[in-house]
Order: sequence, then C-alpha cells, then structure tokens
Amino acid sequence: MNDSSDIDLTISQAETQMRKGVLTYCVLLLCKDKVYSSDIITKLHEAELIVVEGTLYPLLSRLAKDGLLGYEWRESEQGPPRKYYWLTETGQKVLKDLQQSYKRIHSSIVRLEKENS
Repeated sequence: MNDSSDIDLTISQAETQMRKGVLTYCVLLLCKDKVYSSDIITKLHEAELIVVEGTLYPLLSRLAKDGLLGYEWRESEQGPPRKYYWLTETGQKVLKDLQQSYKRIHSSIVRLEKENS
C-alpha cells in the first residue's frame, strides 16, 4: 500500500515532467524580443515555472544550436558581457507550431476534465 510520501513523490515527479514538457515553448515565448538569460529565469519564476540556471542554460544552448534562437554578447556596465537571445525566423515558425500544439493539448485536457468531473 502506498503511503503519503510515495504519493507526494509521484505527484512531484509528474509535475516536474509537465514543467519540462512546456519549458521549450515558454522559453521561445519569452524570446520574441532580445532578452538576457537572467531575465528569462526571472520571468519563469514570476510565472511559477521554477527553473534553475542548470536547466535553462543547456536548453538555451540547444535551441541556439538548433537554429531556433540567435544570440549576441553585449558589454555590461555591471560586470562581464551579457548574452542576449532572440527568436530566429525558424524559431518563430517553431513557436507558432508549438502554440497550436499547446492549444490542442490544452483543449483536450479541458474536455477530459469536463467529461470526468
């Protein structure tokens, strides 16, 4: 029989997987304009999509490598140069497709919730 800690762990793991599943979409949404990586983290925190730097930076690197994000280094008055990201043309197309996918998935979940409430 499952105890409360097993159930809590299962819920936590499922929530983590859901967050990971939408993280790329959310990052692309935030990169419509040039944005500094720490600003992305702040906005994700504000939206209660907690992300640590160790999760975000590899994702940003992969998205840039895949041609979805462009980036540039800018000098900073407050320390070392900062890396700014933005959507490439390909990134804009992928974001549009992901928006449609998200809407379909969300609609399906809402329908299931209504049918089973």
